[in-house]
Amino acid sequence: MKIKLIRHATLWLEYGGATFLIDPMLSAQGVNPPIMNSGDERRNPLVPLPGPVQQWLEPDAVLITHLHQDHWDAAAAEALSKALPVYCQEGDGERIAAQGFGRVTEIMDTGSVSVGGVTLTRTGGHHGTGEIGELMGKVSGFVFRAEGEPVLYLAGDTIWCEEVQQVIAGEVPEVIIVNAGGASFLSGGPITMNEQDIVEVCHAAPSASVIAVHMDTINHCHVTRELLKQRLEQKGLLSRVAVPLDGEWI
Repeated sequence: MKIKLIRHATLWLEYGGATFLIDPMLSAQGVNPPIMNSGDERRNPLVPLPGPVQQWLEPDAVLITHLHQDHWDAAAAEALSKALPVYCQEGDGERIAAQGFGRVTEIMDTGSVSVGGVTLTRTGGHHGTGEIGELMGKVSGFVFRAEGEPVLYLAGDTIWCEEVQQVIAGEVPEVIIVNAGGASFLSGGPITMNEQDIVEVCHAAPSASVIAVHMDTINHCHVTRELLKQRLEQKGLLSRVAVPLDGEWI
């Protein structure tokens, strides 16, 4: 298994003989407005892509955890071939198909699909709590399994919650990718994992390697890589968690 953090939650994954482009946000730096009501007026994305976009346009499959703009944007929909197979959560397929993609597969709420020799199983989560969590809508994570590969859990846009705990206990992943950044608004709690949530993931999965992404790219993600590494160091967990830079392979 090889993983490249492209930027934010956009990943290039080589796993089980297949290549996956995950949550592609391919917009140029600063072309999108700031996330409102976040206390930060910088335009998004805050940083450019770490290289020419053409190198990421021919995966074997595209996987989209949910349709928020920082996980699937107009630039990605325009740049990617409409012939590519696209996998998404139940309920998102119609919107993706309406953008011209002809091979869209929805993964049902408790379901799995096979992509070559790779099995993808959909998992749940909470994109925040209370009213804000309701407004954020449905999100998904996915567990990857393939012969000769570690079990990989892509948690998606979720905070630490019972669903995440159950996946870790039931699937026993060897590698966990978490969307950090502590994304939040001026009111309400975080809608993605903050420093303490990632500490909880480490404690729940003491033998797993953790990879933290989803930072330093969107204006309402207030937990930076440096803040996260400081907390992990304080807790003696920094060696357990990779915090890759944009363009870095793991």
